[in-house]
Amino acid sequence: MTVRLTLISPATGEALREVRFDDDGPLDPAGTARAEAVASAVGPSPRAYASPSRRCRDTARALGLSAEPLDELAGCAMGRWRGRTLEAVAAAEEAGIAAWLSDPAAAPHGGESLRDLRVRVGRWLDGLRDGSGRVTAVAEPDVIRAAMVHALAAPDATAWRLDVRPLTAVHLSGRAGRWNLRPGEPLVPPR
Repeated sequence: MTVRLTLISPATGEALREVRFDDDGPLDPAGTARAEAVASAVGPSPRAYASPSRRCRDTARALGLSAEPLDELAGCAMGRWRGRTLEAVAAAEEAGIAAWLSDPAAAPHGGESLRDLRVRVGRWLDGLRDGSGRVTAVAEPDVIRAAMVHALAAPDATAWRLDVRPLTAVHLSGRAGRWNLRPGEPLVPPR
């Protein structure tokens, strides 16, 4: 039995434009319009999920998916850095940012480490392998990076080297105790 998972990153919102740790803000109007424009490229899915963040739920809705929000797909809990810009945090907590960027087990913000995120997402991902069929999930970029790192059994720090752009699809197929990865491709409206 094979499960075919498509992970879709959300459309743009204010936090992304401002390089700010997400604070559960909505999509911006341009992001909503872009998601609606590519909805026909996604197609229906018998099982659809979303990170519980507002922008992932809004993206799923704009894509025409009836997606169930899952806590397992929540973005990394950023503790006291939530809602702050990367620039502001770096100015106030230079050593904390350095630790966070160099050690996947570090959580200087008081939230979740990169490693903990990968383990959480990996448990969800591996649970899908017990089934079959098509699954679609709209998930935060850090969740998609964690899924790719887990699928490849790569070191956790690899996540920093994976770029997940808005409205990009990453495809995973899982069976026989392993995952295969087809890297991201932008969603585009059919011609």
